[in-house]
Amino acid sequence: MIFVTPRTTYTLTLGAVCLVLVVTSAHFQSRADSPAADGVIASPEPGWPQWRGPRRDGICQARDLLPAWPDGGPRLLWKIDGLGTGWASPIVVDGRIFVTGDAEDDLLIHAFDSNGRLRWQSPNGRSWTGSYPGARASCSFSMGRLYHLNAHGRLACLDAATGDEQWSVNVLDRFGGENITWALSESVLIDGERVIVTPGGTRALMAALDKRDGQTVWTTEPLGDDRTSHSSPLLFRHEGQRMIANCSSAHGFGVNADTGELLWTVPLENRFGVNTSSPVFGAGCVFFVTPYGEEGRQYRLKSRGESGTPEHVWSSRLDTVTGCAVLLGDTLFAAGYKREKWWFGLDWATGETKCELKDFTTGAAVYADGRLYCFDERGKVGLLDPTAGRLEVAGQFQLIADRVRDAWAHPVIHDGRLYLRYHDSLWCYDIRASQ
Repeated sequence: MIFVTPRTTYTLTLGAVCLVLVVTSAHFQSRADSPAADGVIASPEPGWPQWRGPRRDGICQARDLLPAWPDGGPRLLWKIDGLGTGWASPIVVDGRIFVTGDAEDDLLIHAFDSNGRLRWQSPNGRSWTGSYPGARASCSFSMGRLYHLNAHGRLACLDAATGDEQWSVNVLDRFGGENITWALSESVLIDGERVIVTPGGTRALMAALDKRDGQTVWTTEPLGDDRTSHSSPLLFRHEGQRMIANCSSAHGFGVNADTGELLWTVPLENRFGVNTSSPVFGAGCVFFVTPYGEEGRQYRLKSRGESGTPEHVWSSRLDTVTGCAVLLGDTLFAAGYKREKWWFGLDWATGETKCELKDFTTGAAVYADGRLYCFDERGKVGLLDPTAGRLEVAGQFQLIADRVRDAWAHPVIHDGRLYLRYHDSLWCYDIRASQ
C-alpha cells in the first residue's frame, strides 16, 4: 500500500550527484551464554537502523570524513520539505531513509531513497496535538520491517519496502498504562525476535513483544506508582549478562533482557516526573541524568550474582535533557540544559569536568572519525574536535535562519552523509574527505 495525502507536498533541492564510499562494521547480537565481551550490544542490521545509531550510543564507525569544514559548512546534497511537524530523527538502511512527521490529524511515516525522492508514505495513527505538538519517536528497522511507537501508544510494524502495515497494538491499553504530559516518545528497541517497549502500566513496567505478530513474550513487574517517561532503552552486556536499562518517571532501572526480570533501580526524580535522556553504559557503570533533581549520576553495577542497588560513584551538575550523552573512551560528552546551557566533557571515572565549550547552546551530538557533530536547539551546527583534553570548533554553520529554541532532533551520519532534521525539513550534507 502507498498512502499519499494531498495535504503534504515535497520540495527537493538537489546538488551534484556523487559516489559515496560505504564504510560499515558488522556487529551481531549474541545469546546470554556466548563469550562476547561486555559493552553496548549493536544491532545486526546495516547502516543507521535505529535511534542514535547501531548501538544507540551516538557513535558511527565511518572513516575518511572531513576533519574541518569550510565557511558555511559542508556541501549540501539535497533538502526535503513537507515532513510535517516533529523531532524524530531519521534512520537510514540499505539506501532508504525513514522519518516520521505529524500532518494535520495523522502521524505519517515517510520512506525516501538516497536522492531524497519519496518512495512511500504510511500513517501510524493520530498525530499529537497536545503540548509541544509533533512526531516524537524514531523508527527501528529489523529484517525488512519497521517498528514505530506513536505518541498515543500505538506500536505498529510495517513492511519497509512498501509501507504496508503488518500488525499494531496499543501498548498503553494492553499493559494498563496512561499517557504522559508531553506524550510517549520512546524509540523502541529490537532485540533478536523481540520488540522492547516501556508502557509503565499497572500490568508492566517494560514488555517484550514478538516482532512477528506483536504477542507478549515477557513483562517486567510495575515499579510502584511510576509511569513511563520519554527516554529510550539501551541494550548492553555486563559480566556476561544481557541487560536493558531505561528510565521511568522516577527511577533508572535495569532488567534481564532474556526474561524481563527487574534487576535493579536507582532514584531519578524531578518535580515534573519526566526523564528524557537515555542511559549510558561503560566499564561496568551506568550514567543517568535528569534536570531539576539528581542531575547527572553514575552508578557501578553489582557483580553477577550479587543483589542490591548499584553503587553511587559520582554526581555532576550536568543536567542534559533531549540531547543525551556520548561516551568516548574515558570522557563523557553532553550539554547542560537549565543552569549551564553549554557543552561539557566529564571524566568517566570521577565525574570531574575536563573541558567546557560555550560556543553552542544545549543540544545533541553524534561522533564519527575523531569529531563530534553537534546540533544545538537554536539550529546551529558544529564540528567539534574532542582531542587534546578540550573541545575545539573545527567548523560551524547556522542551519535555521529563524530564531528557534526547539531544534531537538539528533544528527545522523551514514555513508559519508550528515542528516539534520528540523520539523518540516530534512537536510543531507556530503561530509566525505574525498569528494
